[in-house]
Amino acid sequence: MSGILSRYNDLRDLKKMSDEELLLLAKDIRKTIIDVVSKNGGHLASNLGVVELTIALHKVFNSDMDKIIWDVGHQAYTHKILTGRKDVFHTIRKYKGISGFPKRKESSHDIFEVGHSSTSISAGLGYALARDIKNEEYNVVSVIGDGAMTAGMAFEALNHAGDTGTRLIVVLNDNEMSISQNVGGLSQYLNKIRTAPTYYKVKEDVEAILNNIPGIGKQVFKTAERAKDSVKYFFVPGMFFEDLGFKYLGPIDGHNINDMVRELERAKKIDGPVLVHVITKKGKGYKPAELNPDKFHGSSPFEISTGMSLEQPQNPTFSDVLGDTLINLADKDDRVVAITAAMPEGTGLGKYRKKHKSRFFDVGIAEQHGVTLAAGLASNNMKPYFVVYSSFLQRGYDQVLHDVCIQNLPVVFAIDRAGLVGSDGETHHGAFDLSYLSHIPNMTIMAPRDKTEFIQMLEFSKDYNGPLAIRYPRGECYDILDRIKRTGIELGKAEVLSWGKDIAILAIGKMVKTGYEVAEELNKKGNSITLINGRFIKPLDEELIKEVAQNHSLIITLEDNVKTGGYGSCVNDLLIENSYKGQIMNIALPDVFIEHGSIDQLFKQYHMDTTGILDSIYKKNL
Repeated sequence: MSGILSRYNDLRDLKKMSDEELLLLAKDIRKTIIDVVSKNGGHLASNLGVVELTIALHKVFNSDMDKIIWDVGHQAYTHKILTGRKDVFHTIRKYKGISGFPKRKESSHDIFEVGHSSTSISAGLGYALARDIKNEEYNVVSVIGDGAMTAGMAFEALNHAGDTGTRLIVVLNDNEMSISQNVGGLSQYLNKIRTAPTYYKVKEDVEAILNNIPGIGKQVFKTAERAKDSVKYFFVPGMFFEDLGFKYLGPIDGHNINDMVRELERAKKIDGPVLVHVITKKGKGYKPAELNPDKFHGSSPFEISTGMSLEQPQNPTFSDVLGDTLINLADKDDRVVAITAAMPEGTGLGKYRKKHKSRFFDVGIAEQHGVTLAAGLASNNMKPYFVVYSSFLQRGYDQVLHDVCIQNLPVVFAIDRAGLVGSDGETHHGAFDLSYLSHIPNMTIMAPRDKTEFIQMLEFSKDYNGPLAIRYPRGECYDILDRIKRTGIELGKAEVLSWGKDIAILAIGKMVKTGYEVAEELNKKGNSITLINGRFIKPLDEELIKEVAQNHSLIITLEDNVKTGGYGSCVNDLLIENSYKGQIMNIALPDVFIEHGSIDQLFKQYHMDTTGILDSIYKKNL
């Protein structure tokens, strides 16, 4: 860390800086972010795009009192550097380091924790209404990206805020991207404003002319502002935001600090909701990220000079295998369609989109709509695959239950990033999908142990006539235990990998490999181990589990879902119903929100690695 940033202490320094010093500060911050993310990984492009915007916000507002709420939160790196975490910024996303998202326990400047999209306007309105009730005096600023505006929740909040008329500043950070290129009518609407900013210049000129007419100018301008045929309606059709009750300011160059400071100061004086439209460039200041903003949305460590990742996988990822397999299925069956919620590349559907464009649908950040869209397609004899991260599918729970499962429709949920995902932490771990899906009638749930089984499950899913979820982890996808003869996928049937007589280990998904390692160590100590790949969480292989219960004094379940309501809970219910007299151990994620850190570190922390599981078993005096 060098230059003006090395001498920066707190926001009081920022308030005193000249225009030239602010530009130097932005340059130093951008360099620091690139350097740290190149080592730690993280959200690079989005953070580089809001450096000047963040500086302007903190120049104008006092975040010790004013409330700044970041939507999604993965663009808050500059905010963290400016608000007392400069000296620990190098620990971001590291185990026991600072979070990559706003965290209330980290700083009083982080007033609302976010990790999923489209929440900042609702939260900001809540703060503003509480302020009004308590007769307090401060500004509330909700920062939201244009990608996040594809979600219905953002419009629900805009609609309510416009109706209340309370003082709320919404900063629309328009970079034409969410994670991938934005889609939808709003994106096209913003593009019209973005590419034809004539309106704003003309409006400013008219305002200046009218206000300068002696005696009557200000009243004439106010009348024009209220009139539906005022100048804005000639230059920007609809003026959508103003029709919702917001004063619209913009578009503004999001990399011009002076312009933003001027307009934010103006927004502070408006008595009512105001939307400040800011144009930024994702990846600004680092050419590889500017050219490939989707690649650098969530980046692994990389070489700064080239932008090339330092973590080159030896095998394809589960997402890659999903995409390739869906292409093969779609080649053979015209009913197969794929749906994503603004994540075509992240979910492995990039190649599918090119090969089967007419059967690919990106719904934007709108998981609820994505689920019900799939239900509608399935109702009309299509075979939809909704490919979605585990933590994001949570947002569509009601639609899964009501629109898919009650009607028993053949929708496949390809649930990516199931289990622990690493450095993004609490908001992104896929720790709950088994719990929130397994209790829904008509739902079938599967988890593959490796690449070949994943492909088998996807092929099985195509002709399955009902709701089906296949959950799979983040990371490389390769085959394990190839020396063991494979069996085909049969509904509700588990796979026996070895038979024993003392201890039975029932594992699902990626935990099968861990279960094998545990079994190997126990066998070396003279125990006779049964190892079962559960395959199906619902329906369970009840016949096999009952047989195991008759011959084993200890049954152990392994899963990378929370213990409550997960695979182990389902097995427990069956064992209790059948009066099992032996011991049961459920190895699963604990009933906590798990922090950020590498996956290996977290599994070790929660005693779910091979060593930790063996220690837990040995405590039973085996």
